Amino acid sequence: MPELAEVEYYRRQWDSGLGGRIAAVKAHREKRIFRGTDVLLMEKVLTGATLKSSEARGKKMLFRFSRDAWLGIHLGMTGKLHTGPANFTPDRHDHLVLYERSAALIFTDSRQFGRVTFHQGKETPPWWATGGPEWSSPDFTHKSMRDFIARHGRLPIKAALLLQTGFPGIGNWMADEILWRAGIKPARKAGELEARTTQKLWREVRFVCREAIKNVARDFSDPPPGWLFHERWKRKGNCPIHKKPLIKETIGGRTTAWCPKCQK
Repeated sequence: MPELAEVEYYRRQWDSGLGGRIAAVKAHREKRIFRGTDVLLMEKVLTGATLKSSEARGKKMLFRFSRDAWLGIHLGMTGKLHTGPANFTPDRHDHLVLYERSAALIFTDSRQFGRVTFHQGKETPPWWATGGPEWSSPDFTHKSMRDFIARHGRLPIKAALLLQTGFPGIGNWMADEILWRAGIKPARKAGELEARTTQKLWREVRFVCREAIKNVARDFSDPPPGWLFHERWKRKGNCPIHKKPLIKETIGGRTTAWCPKCQK
């Protein structure tokens, strides 16, 4: 599933359409990605509207249009945003296409675990404000993070990091990277972490998120050499530091890679 940095990359794909007027909208109205959405209203309002701005929060994206229109997109597991020529013909997985004069803005989702939502109103949609503070927010302090972890103290820390209400945008590979850098065993109970350890965890959350945005969101490049990222996908990956085999196990319902020497 796309994580924070991948979501930011896909958001930027549609930024080429900023300031453009939507000449036509094509949607596969019956698909489950539109569940709970008035697709006919969305098509009517967006046709003729201008794309004003976009932003990402965690694993969600929000696109603001004129006519007080707001389009929310969650990529799910296989969703992608991309662009095409103005005469683009949708394939069966291209569930939403916004046509501008010189290009088409396309949402493709082969497995349909993503979601498209629509809102019309002066203020941002109520569902946009849900979730905890992002890693870059002044509200994401060491104390706020510790308080959140304490409320979920019985969970393995790996599972706690995957909770979007506390760590928006962090997914499986980013959680593994953070815990490896912080030297924390992923199965350790969140409530057992002392202040010194959570302070290091907080710093690594911010570091990994910042560097992932810097590298991945720019052009979908991999993180820099030396990251756990490059080894965790391998069947027999090794710790980038010790060159010893990583342990692979399921924690919090997700495949987890960690180094028993670094993470004690």
